[in-house]
Amino acid sequence: MIQTGVKRGTARSRGLQTALAACRRRKLEAEHALEKLESENRHLRLLVTLDALTGIANRRCFDERLEIEWKRAARKGSPISIIMVDIDDFKTYNDTYGHQMGDQCLRKVARAMMSLHHRPGDVIARYGGEEFAMVLPETPAEGAHVVGEKLRTCVEALGIGHAASRVGPNVTVSIGAASVIASGEWNAQALLREADEALYLAKKQGRNRVAVTAH
Repeated sequence: MIQTGVKRGTARSRGLQTALAACRRRKLEAEHALEKLESENRHLRLLVTLDALTGIANRRCFDERLEIEWKRAARKGSPISIIMVDIDDFKTYNDTYGHQMGDQCLRKVARAMMSLHHRPGDVIARYGGEEFAMVLPETPAEGAHVVGEKLRTCVEALGIGHAASRVGPNVTVSIGAASVIASGEWNAQALLREADEALYLAKKQGRNRVAVTAH
């Protein structure tokens, strides 16, 4: 009888160990599945914020970050700037070289902009078509002009030929920037309109230049 009891106890112990091992295996599998799902969700969230062609932030990401940075600047009463960038005569570039070359041009310009040194809070995005935009927190008008001029010279230095340009032999950009001390008298969209008006002024003055407005 004693031997039978020992055998039964051993069998129960082995059965319990097997059940515990199966439980641990299922737990590990569930944790792995959860990690995979979270990774896929992070990837999807990232895709939603990126421009498919250039790989930089898209318009949706720009709008969200602009509101976040504006609210932060308003709480601190600090300066904030927006820069708008437009590739000069891009329609004629597409007409002359084709849309595939046009896409390559957009990617090169985006990479050039990203290659410049930027602070963690700065945002560079494709705003739409041949337009790009930047949010520069803690940046007054003088700083925005410096950044804009760096962008302008960086793109021109790429040496992308543009025989149909009215500006010069290579692809260039016009840049408009607007700066303000964030306060209740302003809002993010009003600053964006100011930057767009500055961009229009840069184009009106001959393109391939930086125009800045400050308030």
